[in-house]
This record gives sequence, structure tokens and C-alpha cells, in this order.
Amino acid sequence: MIILNRLVFGAASLLLLLLALGLVWLGLGDAWEAIRSPDQSGADAILDVLGYVIVAIAVFDVAKYLFEDEVRRGSEWRSAAEARRSLTKFLSTIIIAVFLEALVVVFKTAREDVALLVYPTALLIAAVLVLVGLGAYQRFSATRPAMAARVSTVAEPTWGVRTQRG
Repeated sequence: MIILNRLVFGAASLLLLLLALGLVWLGLGDAWEAIRSPDQSGADAILDVLGYVIVAIAVFDVAKYLFEDEVRRGSEWRSAAEARRSLTKFLSTIIIAVFLEALVVVFKTAREDVALLVYPTALLIAAVLVLVGLGAYQRFSATRPAMAARVSTVAEPTWGVRTQRG
């Protein structure tokens, strides 16, 4: 079952990697066509390519995460700190991609219809909320092991021996 699990996650990560490369290729192709056509501006073409590349980076990071954590290492974690580091790295990349995509959409929307800026603003707010959630997760998950260590040393029985605590 472990081998099948690794094969499935390996195939999924390879497929995601190919899709990320395809997104970059499509973005470059669309940019080339936009630059060659006289009715489109170069700024719109560059913003479109940026959108494709940002999504491709996020998809590539998901593929990398699947490969590193499910294929290469397997499904068991070595420690809670390692799981926290891996999740933080993964979510940080996704948050950065969402922020960048929101900025690209803000610029594109501002050029076309300012009244539609509500949607990119909502995307920015969602990214901020995910970032705050990640910060809260980091804070609470990092202090939990330290608190458990303190509780275990405080709760040790002294069997009648008095100690001085400062």
C-alpha cells in the first residue's frame, strides 16, 4: 500500500509539474500574440503573463510539496516541528502567490473598470486573513511544546522534597 501511495502522489506531482510548465508556455504564447497584434497594449500582455507565471509557481509549489512530503519521505513525520516547517513553507508560497495575483488583478481592473476593484480587494483581504491564520498557527503550535515541557517539569512529583522555585 505504501508503494501504491507513493506512485499515486508521484504521478500527481509530475502531472502538476507539467501543468505548471504548460501555464508558463501558454502565458508566453499569449504574450507573444498580444505583442504582435496592434490592438492590444503591451502592459496588458505583461500583466497576463504575470498572472500565468504566478499561478504556475503556486502549482509548481504544490507539486514540490507532494513530491517531497508524500513521495520522497512518505506519510510519516519525523517531528511536529518538521511538519510545522513544511506546512509553513507551503502556505507561505501560496500566500505570496495570492498576494501577487491580487496585485496583478488590481492593476488590470484599475486599467479597465475601477468599479470592479471590489473583487481584487476581497482577494487581498482573503490573503491577509490566511496570513493572519498562519501566524496564529505558528504562534500557538510553537508555544504548545514549550508549555508541555514546562508543565511536565512542574508536575513531577517531589515525594516530600521541597524545592525552591523562582
